[in-house]
Amino acid sequence: MSHERIITLTTDFGYKDPFVGEMKGVILSINPSVTLVDITHAIEPHNIEEGAFIIGSSYKYFPSETIHITVVDPEVGSERRPIIVEADGHYFVGPDNGIFSYIMSFSEKLKVLHIKEEKYMLSEYSPTFQGRDIFAPVAAWLSRGIALESFGCTIDDFKRFEVPVPKVEGDKISGEIIYVDRFGNAITNIRKGTLQGLGEKYSVKIKGKIVRTVKNYAQASDKGLYCLINSSGHLEFFVNMDSASRLFNINKGEKVTVLRQ
Repeated sequence: MSHERIITLTTDFGYKDPFVGEMKGVILSINPSVTLVDITHAIEPHNIEEGAFIIGSSYKYFPSETIHITVVDPEVGSERRPIIVEADGHYFVGPDNGIFSYIMSFSEKLKVLHIKEEKYMLSEYSPTFQGRDIFAPVAAWLSRGIALESFGCTIDDFKRFEVPVPKVEGDKISGEIIYVDRFGNAITNIRKGTLQGLGEKYSVKIKGKIVRTVKNYAQASDKGLYCLINSSGHLEFFVNMDSASRLFNINKGEKVTVLRQ
């Protein structure tokens, strides 16, 4: 492995506090040649499912062998384990709390290690900030070419939650909202490939309302509720230049139905 590696960071830390900066300082102290990329630090505090969706959606846009630190960790300091996940040619470092559920659910080849080797940590005892004391240094040493097996032992009892997948029944697809972005766009777990099974014409229904389908935001000329297939291939509800979530009270978990016409 070249030392000129990429490490991404995804957390719920925000920017008010020095947490993200301290993690970067630890990484650069171990490997000054690494490239650091912030995916986001605006995950809703303690929202593991949101963090899991974000990293599960984002990692594929990075080169093979990228290392992804992901920390949304309400149980920090407890008995939950720190882990490294190897999947799809990428590495993921974070807590064993379900944060890598999307990756674990959809990757064909998966390897998970419990991080145990103290010499690759700043401190094994870290009751409030394992992002800095465990995950950052482990990722940095991994970026320097330390063998994966050197960090700990392989496990198969890792934690993951059940990722919501759409249900297909004949001419009907039943799905749900899994994420609301900062613009108030409501993203579903129904993807383009699943919709193609219904053919070219279908109707989309949410909250008892049939929603018009368009190809891009600009085609919505009023403040009504519309839907489209977004650039990540998900069916998405939106209001042009406004918040679909706020105006139509659409939140995570809201049920969505698609019917063949």
